[in-house]
Amino acid sequence: MANHKSALKRIRSNEKKRVLNRYQHKTTRNAIKALRLIEDQKDAADKLPVVVAMIDKLAKKNIIHANKASNLKSKLTKHVAAL
Repeated sequence: MANHKSALKRIRSNEKKRVLNRYQHKTTRNAIKALRLIEDQKDAADKLPVVVAMIDKLAKKNIIHANKASNLKSKLTKHVAAL
C-alpha cells in the first residue's frame, strides 16, 4: 500500500481517469458500430463527422493511438462512400 499522501492522491486520480477513459472509449466504439449498421447514405454522411470528432478526441488524449484513429476514420469514410 502507498505510504505517501501524493501516492494516495495519484491512485485516486488514476482511478477517476481510468473510469472516464473507459466510458469515452466504449461510447465511441458504440457510435462506430451504429454508423456501420446504418443503411442510408444520407444518414451515415450526417453521422460521420460526429463519429470522426469522437475518434479525434480519443487520439488527442492518447486513449487510442493516432494511427488507429487514422485507420478507423479512413475505413469509416470508405464505408460511407460505398453506401
